[in-house]
Amino acid sequence: MTAIDEVFRALSDPSRRRLLDSLNAENGQSLRELCAGLDMTRQSVSKHLAILAEANLVTTVRRGREKLHYLNAAPISDIAERWINRYDQPRVDALTDLKKALEGTPMTTATKPAFVYTTYIRTTPERLWEALTDPSFTRRYWGGVALLSDWKQGSRYTLDLSEGSVTVDDPEQVILVSDPYRRLSYTWHTFTPEWAAHYNLDAGYQARVAAEPRSKVTFDLEPAADAGSAADAGSAAGAGDMVKLTVIHDGFEPGTAIIEGVSQGWPRILSDLKTLLETG
Repeated sequence: MTAIDEVFRALSDPSRRRLLDSLNAENGQSLRELCAGLDMTRQSVSKHLAILAEANLVTTVRRGREKLHYLNAAPISDIAERWINRYDQPRVDALTDLKKALEGTPMTTATKPAFVYTTYIRTTPERLWEALTDPSFTRRYWGGVALLSDWKQGSRYTLDLSEGSVTVDDPEQVILVSDPYRRLSYTWHTFTPEWAAHYNLDAGYQARVAAEPRSKVTFDLEPAADAGSAADAGSAAGAGDMVKLTVIHDGFEPGTAIIEGVSQGWPRILSDLKTLLETG
């Protein structure tokens, strides 16, 4: 069964769609919270969550002794961006609506990560690390943006938005963790007037997001040999050729203006990254 088959199989059951709706309304719920909110037995919820996880529609993050569940929009974006022209218009409309719902997931509490996405990419950890850190790569899937740094912990990084003519630099744009081929984490970029002008954003919006707390993003790379059956379901390639990439973007305050842009941006970026590495 292919990865696409797994997604449509998972979405075919109304109870699983209710679980996705629940996570869409309040992301980052524990198993106990999901059971209480849906009036379903623990056994039923666990069974449905396992199927959703196999389809990569739900991903989890451990916080202490609890396992928190998050919507994962990456598979929907992959289908919408890479194979959508294979479906008739009603199915296209249904996928588009679901994609918008998954990407628009609201953040709940400040103690939980705001966005957690997982994708499986047919590549190696070394090649994926290069794609995350080499400006010639980032420019191709970040919409023309090159990320410039020596990628050492504590170092600064710069965003080159337009071949050197527009850059975003700030002392607080720093690399927090740099563990090659395993983990990369850095603070989110600064929302400068030059950044806003480059993207034709008004000054009022720029002032709002510039006043918000600085968030951070973390990339966890894990060989598919340790990633479980979800990776195997999506590819005929050997386990050594598959990497599980988990992206956690957190540090937001509830109701901040930048959340919508971040939630819509990551699924597209990850889909383009996957396409670039798998197809060139």
